[in-house]
Amino acid sequence: MDNLDDPRLNFNYRTREHGTVPMDEKRDRFQWVSEVAYKNVHRIVARGYDTTELVEQGYGLTDMLFIDFQSRIPLIEEDQMLNYVMVVMLEDGLSSPAGIARIVASGKTILTQSAGASILAFGHAYGAYQTYGRLLDGIFARQSKEGKPLAEVVEAVVKEKLNDPALGVSGLMLKDPAAKRMIARAEKLGVAGKYVSLMKEVVKAAQKLSKEPVDIDLLGATGAVMFDLGFTPEASWGILAVTRAFATGAHYCEEVEREEPVRLGQTLTPKEWYDGPEDRPVPTLEERKSVAKCMEAQTPEEWKKTFLERQKISGSGWAIVEEIDDPRRKI
Repeated sequence: MDNLDDPRLNFNYRTREHGTVPMDEKRDRFQWVSEVAYKNVHRIVARGYDTTELVEQGYGLTDMLFIDFQSRIPLIEEDQMLNYVMVVMLEDGLSSPAGIARIVASGKTILTQSAGASILAFGHAYGAYQTYGRLLDGIFARQSKEGKPLAEVVEAVVKEKLNDPALGVSGLMLKDPAAKRMIARAEKLGVAGKYVSLMKEVVKAAQKLSKEPVDIDLLGATGAVMFDLGFTPEASWGILAVTRAFATGAHYCEEVEREEPVRLGQTLTPKEWYDGPEDRPVPTLEERKSVAKCMEAQTPEEWKKTFLERQKISGSGWAIVEEIDDPRRKI
């Protein structure tokens, strides 16, 4: 590195200490501290409850999720509802998580790598619980601030977000009753709350504004129910992504049992699948100056022209709009 001797650095790299540096006794040593759980040679305790005693008493996996994420034992109806949501969410056929798990499996990896990789499919479109939750909370906040009827605020937001994959309303579940049945089960069990009620308003507004048939989808149903059960958008994201990973373990096993592993260099992509520039000769180094293009713009107009041209190059990233948000931001 060329700046090791820069006088602005807080210390001199050339004369810094080497080897073991004595412990700084003036500072507290690093220590993980958790209010979620502890473990010793006798027991594992989560939020104050001995986990062995919990299962011996008859509590189950879904009870444990309430304890870990909310520090409470749930009502029987809440436990039943979470079990319902997780069963519906566990399998989703050959969708993105299973596809990722199978691709990883084809490299002759181990199951935990494959199932773990499947969680990467969950983002701000597929299983967009964080974005969806913030959208709903934003509606409540806006309605409280503006003092307008909830239906009016909902319609204004839906008008802006009608085609957003995180709206929770789409044409995906028009023939599959799973989402509507989940809402009905939440109401039957008495656990439906303000989020389910809000989603009904969102569906009404979307159906009014959309030119195509739409209804509540799986994101809208599972998200609203999870939030009414007391789980945050982030907790819902984690719980349901890991739930999906259970099933991708089966997809891993099937991929390994039924298909041959794929070796480096084995996969071929025919030219028929390629739509980039035509084959062209590689210029010599002497010809380089005549064909090389500078990416630097000299004027705002030149920059805009260059930027628009770059956006036409698929795979360059110039057409991607990045929305970077601070996860610590409060609604």
